[in-house]
Amino acid sequence: MIRRAELDSLPVRGAVPALVAALDGHGAAVLCAPPGTGKTTLVPLVLAGLTDPAGGGPPRRVVVAEPRRIAARAAARRMAWLLGETVGGSVGFTVRGERVVGPDTVVEVVTTGVLLQRLQRDQELAGVDVVILDECHERHLDADTVAAFLVDVRETLRPELRLVAASATTDAAGWSRVLGGAPVVETAGVSYPVEVVWAPPARPVRPPHGLRVDPAQLTHVASVVRRALAERSGDVLCFLPGVGELGRVAGQLGGVDAEVVQIHGRAPAAVQDAALRPAEHRRVILATAVAESSLTVPGVRVVVDSGLAREPRVDHARGLGALATVRASRAAGRQRAGRAGREAPGAVYRCWSQAEDARLTAFPAPEIRIADLAQFALQAACWGDPDAAGLALPDPPPAGAMGAAREVLRAVGAVDAAGRPTGRGLRMARLGLHPRLARALLDGAAALGARRAAELVALLSEEPPREYGDDLAGAWRRARQGGDAYGHRWRTEVRRLERAAGEPGSSASREASVPVGDPLGRGPVGRGPLSDDAAAGLVAALAFPERVARARGEGAFLMASGTAAALGDGSGLRSAPWLAVAVADRPPHAASARVGLAAPLDEETARAAAGHLFRSGEEVRWEDGDLVARSVTRLGAIELAARPLKSPDPALVRGALLDGLRSEGLGLLRWPQDARALRARLGFLHRALGGAWPDVADDSALVDRADEWLEPELSRARRRSDLGRIDAGQALNRLLPWAGGEAGRLDELAPERIEVPSGSRVRVDYSGEQPVLAVKLQELFGWAETPRVAGVPVLVHLLSPAGRPAAVTADLASFWAGGYQAVRAELRGRYPKHPWPQDPATAEPTRHTNARLRR
Repeated sequence: MIRRAELDSLPVRGAVPALVAALDGHGAAVLCAPPGTGKTTLVPLVLAGLTDPAGGGPPRRVVVAEPRRIAARAAARRMAWLLGETVGGSVGFTVRGERVVGPDTVVEVVTTGVLLQRLQRDQELAGVDVVILDECHERHLDADTVAAFLVDVRETLRPELRLVAASATTDAAGWSRVLGGAPVVETAGVSYPVEVVWAPPARPVRPPHGLRVDPAQLTHVASVVRRALAERSGDVLCFLPGVGELGRVAGQLGGVDAEVVQIHGRAPAAVQDAALRPAEHRRVILATAVAESSLTVPGVRVVVDSGLAREPRVDHARGLGALATVRASRAAGRQRAGRAGREAPGAVYRCWSQAEDARLTAFPAPEIRIADLAQFALQAACWGDPDAAGLALPDPPPAGAMGAAREVLRAVGAVDAAGRPTGRGLRMARLGLHPRLARALLDGAAALGARRAAELVALLSEEPPREYGDDLAGAWRRARQGGDAYGHRWRTEVRRLERAAGEPGSSASREASVPVGDPLGRGPVGRGPLSDDAAAGLVAALAFPERVARARGEGAFLMASGTAAALGDGSGLRSAPWLAVAVADRPPHAASARVGLAAPLDEETARAAAGHLFRSGEEVRWEDGDLVARSVTRLGAIELAARPLKSPDPALVRGALLDGLRSEGLGLLRWPQDARALRARLGFLHRALGGAWPDVADDSALVDRADEWLEPELSRARRRSDLGRIDAGQALNRLLPWAGGEAGRLDELAPERIEVPSGSRVRVDYSGEQPVLAVKLQELFGWAETPRVAGVPVLVHLLSPAGRPAAVTADLASFWAGGYQAVRAELRGRYPKHPWPQDPATAEPTRHTNARLRR
């Protein structure tokens, strides 16, 4: 029997007429409803017609997309309960590895990943009348992609398909634009008040980096949980960034007067479901972000928020992807706090200060901006838009990340040179795997058989627990034997992947993107089964060819991507000559990546799996201060073989010498004094006059113009010593503006020397911003005007008879009239043998002493 009292009490009931009107008029709508209002449970039932009295017309088929499996199952159970049914009747759900629907199901709750796969198989979504994208504020990549595809379906194939973007906290205006100007329908919540308690640590803690969270922060969170238990009644829901943190905080809560429960995406469905049912005793529920939205955890009156979250990050250059711990956004904080006010007044203890809260980002970073886009790029290519330029996405994909993604897709044979999906790529897109893992499944099945390949790919698709160790083959054996929660999920995924790998048309000979021989050197595959070690190495190398790595000694390796990698001290893999690295991350400021999961490998298999990285040819480069020329065979950054080259390609030699000049500077050339002086003069004329006078101050700019001034000497050079024989001054003369005739005025505009009244020709220093003339003061007697070069006054450094600085002036007339008397008074006693006339303007300039002048 339908529980009408509960349905009618849901606050979103009042917004349903406006929502229905929006869908009837526009075909799409944005629904903003706070947590606990019934947007996830009542709205789908109403739109399906399941809550109408008899005779209200045939039910409409509604698909609800949730970001997480736990939320999909919970929403289906709640809706079935409201209808007085069990799941699988009018309401069902489908998540990866589990499907509970029946012939009468009209509301199906699915994960966004499942809906994405369904759209690739059936773009029209035949038989579906309404799609609801729940919790769209979380900005998961799958959800954004599904929204873009559905907008495309409505515009081109099925204008009658209704779309609803629903969330408690979202950018309503942005989603309205994505849905073509869809109306925004809002409803007020009746959630109970939630008191905010600011509970920052007493002492500063280190900010998170990578996956690391300061243990002091986790100790503080545990202490706040204990405080909340003492100060408040009801269950406590504590948000932490990951499974490891859940375990560490749980370990610090021993002895509390409550049951400690952990909820996360990897927990068994039975454990997740149990946490969502009322309990007779008090509980502390430690949860990751899976409990942020779409869930009501009964009995919760208090939330303890660590303020941390996990987001994906990817290093495209090194092929390393990982999760990173970050500060949670204000929107996430509101969602988490709302869990405390679903059933009664509650409180949220925030483990940071109110001042810090104001500095948090408003919303979480859209995954499309920060994640590996290979799977998205393949989905877009299979949809018919390889560049994703025509998709109605809330945020466009970054060009650099899309370029890196397309390189991966080409390497695994998923797209052609134009970015269009191959037949293999279409099949990979439907496997529900990252393209790297799809490649490993298809090609691995060719070498190992579908079952063994599926088992290994299942291990790679969900990283095994840390206690399984860093040996992939060892983790494989443990998963086969284990009766833990991971082992159960692993076996479920293995069955799915084995079926997918064994589907018609997946013949190994037709699907393999590279010829894979027996890694143990026994000839063609099929003459004998591979060992677990060899099989694990092969599949990991197929999935991550950039991470095949050769030993450097002492547990250190170099990956084909060029990244150094290191094993832990106790690893049993340290003696392996080659590794296929399945899991690695590079902590900030670390020189090497840390290997989390790997398998031993041999060179033949590495070359087969990473064939697109194989290179053989001449390498001429500047290395350790000189030119090195070799014939080299490489697998990415790994040097397989090398021998010296006697007659390297002259063009390669020239390029390497230019690299040397860029890295070490033009000091590699010969710079006599006149060459340095010429460079300074030309630099001054460029600053003063510009025009045709070249810029010679910057080494890199001069190297870029090597064709204009370093030839033909550069093309004749073969090593560092040859560069040292090139006279830079003679070479620089080639840059003078000969064509316009200005070169002939060099000595006029920037003379190397200036004749002073004493008759001396004094060198001008052009190395500074202003030309400098350093000359003994007595040699300038009678010189009233400061000399100029190229219209710029010369800065005169007046020297004592001993050649020491006495004064500096750019205005000789003013100096003679004023400053000279002070200098005369100071120096005439120190240098009595030299003339110090009262009136320097009329005195005879001289280089000599008084005695010499009297001769």
